[in-house]
Amino acid sequence: MSGLRTNWFDSINKNCPLAEYPRPQLERKSWLCLNGEFDYAVTGENAEMPKSFDGKIIVPFSIESEASGVNKKLLPEQRLWYRKKFTLTDDFSGKRALLHFEAVDWQCSVWVNSKLMGEHTGGYDPFSFDITDALVDGENELVVKVYDPTDAGHQQRGKQVIETHGFWYTATSGIWQTVWLEPVNYCRIESIKLVPDIDEGVIGIKVNHTCECGGKLFAKVLDGEKVVFDGEISADAKIPVPDAKLWSPENPFLYDLVLILDCDGEKDEVKSYFGMRKYSIINDSQGIPRLGLNNKPYFQRGLLDQGYWPESQLTPPCDEAMIFDIQKMKDLGYNMLRKHIKVEPRRWYYHCDRIGMLVWQDMVSGGQYIGNILAGALPNLSIHVKDNKENMYKAFKRDKPEWREEFRQELWRMIDNLYNSVSICCWVPFNEGWGQFDAKEIALKVKELDPTRFVDHASGWHDQKGPDFKSMHRYIVPVTPPFSFTRKGRPYVLSEYGGYSWNIKNHVWNEKRSFGYIMYPGKEALSKAYKNLHEKQIIPLIKRGLSATVYTQVSDVEFEVNGIYSYDRKVLKLDADTVIEVNKKLTY
Repeated sequence: MSGLRTNWFDSINKNCPLAEYPRPQLERKSWLCLNGEFDYAVTGENAEMPKSFDGKIIVPFSIESEASGVNKKLLPEQRLWYRKKFTLTDDFSGKRALLHFEAVDWQCSVWVNSKLMGEHTGGYDPFSFDITDALVDGENELVVKVYDPTDAGHQQRGKQVIETHGFWYTATSGIWQTVWLEPVNYCRIESIKLVPDIDEGVIGIKVNHTCECGGKLFAKVLDGEKVVFDGEISADAKIPVPDAKLWSPENPFLYDLVLILDCDGEKDEVKSYFGMRKYSIINDSQGIPRLGLNNKPYFQRGLLDQGYWPESQLTPPCDEAMIFDIQKMKDLGYNMLRKHIKVEPRRWYYHCDRIGMLVWQDMVSGGQYIGNILAGALPNLSIHVKDNKENMYKAFKRDKPEWREEFRQELWRMIDNLYNSVSICCWVPFNEGWGQFDAKEIALKVKELDPTRFVDHASGWHDQKGPDFKSMHRYIVPVTPPFSFTRKGRPYVLSEYGGYSWNIKNHVWNEKRSFGYIMYPGKEALSKAYKNLHEKQIIPLIKRGLSATVYTQVSDVEFEVNGIYSYDRKVLKLDADTVIEVNKKLTY
């Protein structure tokens, strides 16, 4: 739309962008990246598979993005088609072939050589098909059909809209994360679940595999070159990690893990890693409940991170761009990012794990807008409505049971997909009432699925007194402790605040339509206001129970100009020394 670009735009490899291995915690040696040039066509909703295509699109960038080479909207009554010809390498000889999609928004059907391989619904989770029986010698053809109604539908879509305005952003339709092929054995490791226990000094490993013929599992745990464990394990094992090096943002130590499934000499080997860490709520010396890391109170000073890019929307332009955001925020003294109503490529979490950055992971919001009364007026008067009655399902735009069930299933899949991430410390099912329903019930189910992490069950608005926090959002008005907070209650967190803004000419999406909560004329004034906000309002609250902060935000996003960095990541809008000085005071 605007022509705004990051410095990475010109270095995008159009033949195979984002070519790094996409699944760092279950890595095999052999794989084939299909990213790059596809044929594309846009048809009506009832059209058959097209015989001719409209042009070329660069995958995995969405059709709406400049990086895709197309840069046009997909409308609800349209269907988007992709076609790619591919030839397998010798690594696939005698193997099963798995076709992986890291994410396709929103609903898709997949054919290989005109045979339907399957369908998938959900725009933010990886899925795969075994395409072995459809393959032929030589050249093969992959076709994908996508339906994405964006804000005309009920599905989980976050802030995507067809017509951008305010804090609603350009849609990301179709394939928006890596597409790849993988040769595997019939008897293979399908997935692993890693559960560190620093109190017991073990790493729990649960292995899901396809072997039914008595294959044996072996594991090796490495501390650099030092072997911590090497031996046979069961599919549900606890491996001792004596004198474990604990993971934290200050010391993001990761153990390497190698797993081998040996079935009559045919071996399936995967590489992974884990960190020994513990997230828990503990009382401080004054009896105030706090967020804890490794059995000690640990103040989390974080940022809202929406993960948008001017040339590529939800898809990072490259691996280096992902690293930039994480590392720059850590350099400024932050130790947490709240990944806001978006799920990133799995490599993003890997970089947080190895760099040392805690993550709050939001579920992607869905449903239609709930209206200004529920979304703004009532919460700002500290009036929170119940979300588990039939009339409120309708008010929150979740009146159909199948819509609610679809949300649940996508939430469970997100948690399962990201479970092994070392850095994720908190799940956030709902944000500011958007599509909220049964928040307490859902949070309790999340705690059942994953008792090792915090849950912010209703971030900002409409608290149902569920796990684990009293979660507040404050913009413009002074930040004060919640009325309901007591030292015997839940920890309280400021999960959004700030939004201080500066509209920088030549570094914004749309200079005339840009907005922020409070606007400042330049870096000096903005930095002074940032310092005053923290010293007068935020830092004094820590001794009164404040346990975490989430400042808005990492970068500008389209019309929003409240980022620490400009949208193109070329301008640091706050004085670095001021931010570092403030962050040193945001601690217990």
